[in-house]
This record gives sequence, C-alpha cells and structure tokens, in this order.
Amino acid sequence: MSRPTNVDEYISGSQKDIQKMLEQLRVTITVAAPQATEVISYGMPAFKMNGMLAWFAAHTNHIGFYPGASGIEAFKKELSIYKWAKGSVQFPFDKPLPLRLITKIIKFRVKENLQKASMKKK
Repeated sequence: MSRPTNVDEYISGSQKDIQKMLEQLRVTITVAAPQATEVISYGMPAFKMNGMLAWFAAHTNHIGFYPGASGIEAFKKELSIYKWAKGSVQFPFDKPLPLRLITKIIKFRVKENLQKASMKKK
C-alpha cells in the first residue's frame, strides 16, 4: 500500500472494523481543536496548531495515540489503565475509545501550544 497523502486515505486504507474507531478519534480531536489542521506526519494522521498537537495510528491490536510527552505526563493517572510510554498510549481495539479523556488531552495540548506561541512573540 502506498503512503497516504491525507487522513481520509489513511482511514479508508485501514481494516473496516477499525475505520469506525479511527473516525471517532478524528472527530473527537476536530471538535476539541476546531482550529487545528489535519496533516499526515510520519505516515500517520496528525493535527497541527501552532505546532503539532497529536498523532494517531492503527496497529495490530490497538490504536496508538501520540499527544507528546507533556500530554501523557499531564494525564498519566487517567491513562494508567492503558499501556503507555513517554509520548504515547495504546487504546486496545476491544475496548471503547476514552473520548472524554482524549478531548481533555487535546484541549490541554492546544493550550500548551498557544502558550508556547505567545512566548515566541514576546
């Protein structure tokens, strides 16, 4: 399969049963960060607003969500029920996506990127 050039291509290139979860994740991020732009970065769907906000990708048994180290650190208590690492968390296919938590993480990242952008302007 050739590398996707946009998020629609990425999602439609995934397994049918996984497409719904990827689309849910995409919509959740879009609602939480309406000014963000969708891009493909590192071959994965990603959202950008004053810098990168988060990436996501379908893997063999889970959806990887990559909100960066700060996004994981700020919510590590809530994320503790999942397998996670410094900048990523794995949401297993057999459980519903934690959409409220994803919304909180994205809003946190938006605020963080806005603060960084305003610091650069000073």
